[in-house]
Amino acid sequence: MILDIAKKTIDEEINALNRLKDSLDENFEKAVNLILNCKGKVVITGIGKSGIVGKKISSTFSSTGTPSFFLHPAEAIHGDLGMVEKEDLILAISNSGETPELIAIIPILKRWGNKIISITNKKDSTLAKYSDVVLYLNVDKEACPLNLAPTSTSTATLVLGDALAVALLTLRGFKEEDFAKFHPGGSLGKKLMKVEHIMRKDLPLSYTDTPLKEAIIEMSEKGLGAVLIVDKNDNLVGIITDGDLRRFINKGGSIDNSFAKDAMTKNPKVAEKHWYVLQALELMERYNITVLPVVENSKPIGIVHIHDILKSGVI
Repeated sequence: MILDIAKKTIDEEINALNRLKDSLDENFEKAVNLILNCKGKVVITGIGKSGIVGKKISSTFSSTGTPSFFLHPAEAIHGDLGMVEKEDLILAISNSGETPELIAIIPILKRWGNKIISITNKKDSTLAKYSDVVLYLNVDKEACPLNLAPTSTSTATLVLGDALAVALLTLRGFKEEDFAKFHPGGSLGKKLMKVEHIMRKDLPLSYTDTPLKEAIIEMSEKGLGAVLIVDKNDNLVGIITDGDLRRFINKGGSIDNSFAKDAMTKNPKVAEKHWYVLQALELMERYNITVLPVVENSKPIGIVHIHDILKSGVI
């Protein structure tokens, strides 16, 4: 019984989404182009369930490259209309298209010259008449058995907002690094963090013909447990780690009478600055290493320690 109710509700909402999909027309394209050409912000407004969904759409827009904020219509008629500038675009949401608080501010915004896109289930509503573009939900009934509680309409509105956001980010050429830029504190953003954001630039460096003792001093001063070895052209050719030193000494090597090239591991594993930190971590785990040089055109430009990755919060 309970599962049957749940499945019927989901089926009803799937049906609403299919109706929405079938009703999409050139107005959707017009709305996307209006937003793309907007010089200001997208101001999303609505009340009740429409307002709640509107806040989510606004948040999605802002995090995917379309500046947006939510304006509560009841607050707008008491002064918050001052938040709206002439270059802003209005996205007004109302199932009936007759929400009193919206109808009180939409004519004012229209007089100011703001473009208005509406999401509504009534093509002939007052809101639709004031709109430059109408996005029609085409929902015939709510999933609520009383056909009262906003269910199918709120779902359709949310999905339509997602469709707008995805169309916009695709046309803007929005990339993963752009997403990370807008989510610096979230887990998603951290997963998209680049090596260049955490690498250390004060490098422990020695040349191949540097006495090994001096190379060890350089390693100790920088405190990373490694020193990068470069040739006369400053190209990375090797690395000496604590482990390399132990192995060198165990094989009978002399610290006093040797050079950096004698103890180094040749052609070490390297990363590039545009790599994701998780890529660097995967390489370090695969080869059981704790430091990873970062190179550009064969020259070292940074170094990443496993502790830097742990501090970054990507894992």
